[in-house]
Amino acid sequence: MLPDNVVQHGQRVLTICNACRYCEQYCPVFPALEKRRTFAATDLTYLANLCHNCGECLYACQFAPPHEFGVNVPSLLAEVRTRSYEEYAWPPALGRSFRRHGFRTGLAALAAVFSLLLLAAIADGQAIVSADGSAGFYAVIPHGAMVTTFGAASIFVLIALSISGARFWRDANAATTARGPGVGSAVRDALTLRHLHASGQDCTSNLEVRMPWRRWCHHCTFYGFMLCFASTTVAAIYHGVFGWHAPYAYTSLPVLLGAAGGFGLLVGPLGLAALRQTRDPALGDDESGGLDGLFLALLFLTSLTGLALLALRHSQAMGVLLLVHLAVVLVLLLTLPYGKFVHALYRFLALIRYHREGG
Repeated sequence: MLPDNVVQHGQRVLTICNACRYCEQYCPVFPALEKRRTFAATDLTYLANLCHNCGECLYACQFAPPHEFGVNVPSLLAEVRTRSYEEYAWPPALGRSFRRHGFRTGLAALAAVFSLLLLAAIADGQAIVSADGSAGFYAVIPHGAMVTTFGAASIFVLIALSISGARFWRDANAATTARGPGVGSAVRDALTLRHLHASGQDCTSNLEVRMPWRRWCHHCTFYGFMLCFASTTVAAIYHGVFGWHAPYAYTSLPVLLGAAGGFGLLVGPLGLAALRQTRDPALGDDESGGLDGLFLALLFLTSLTGLALLALRHSQAMGVLLLVHLAVVLVLLLTLPYGKFVHALYRFLALIRYHREGG
């Protein structure tokens, strides 16, 4: 549950916003809050995940600091949003660990997973360093072991995300009877990130500074991730249906999709990390830094090690690179329900709720 002081602060700030209504044209948050006279903790969580953190409202607000009212909606909602990752997480212990010690927990998990993969390969008598790498990936990690490990991890992640999403959806819809279409509009909003165009302009990163880079880097990250997922899916079909085993030719569909996705996951996370260094700190929440940084770092390392493995797959470095790549991918997969990634799920559900409410 949100701490009482956070709830009370949120109620005060959003009550002021509801009386002013100057920012109602900026994003869905303000039309949604205008439909409410009071704000429970579940309302704050819903609005926080509906927020795209474009930042426009902070610089437009006449009650923003140093005004005595101290209204800072982006910072408030960023704090609530970060706390929601822990509130709805399953199992709860992992949610607490990642929110409070995100980067350290991620690094410890990466070291542990790499060590386990290395010991498993050695114990199985596999050749981690082959003469020319021509034996293929399964000479390092057997196909059955790879499928079992990542299959079990994927099932766990799907269960965790399903439970978290169901909990968020329950609370977001707790005080409403609104029903109707909303999925199509939510999909459009999510895929285009149109709410990062505040009033038709690019989102702010500082006072009187508007740039398209944050939106573009988000697109590179999202679509790069989806292309890599498509690459893995096609490769699984090749192996399971047609009996075509990796490694595949550079002109094959899995490699082309993976290379395109890998490039997106290099550019996107690197760009977002760079933008974080110059963005106004008043637009965010200090506690989200570790979670955001961990997610961006894992995405970047997944792409970097994957592309390096593609380029050096016929060298003696292939075995070690494969273990490093698999460790990074596995840790990324296991952390999805507990950090920044889960906001994409919550925001999509919040957008459905918003459109069903008549937004």
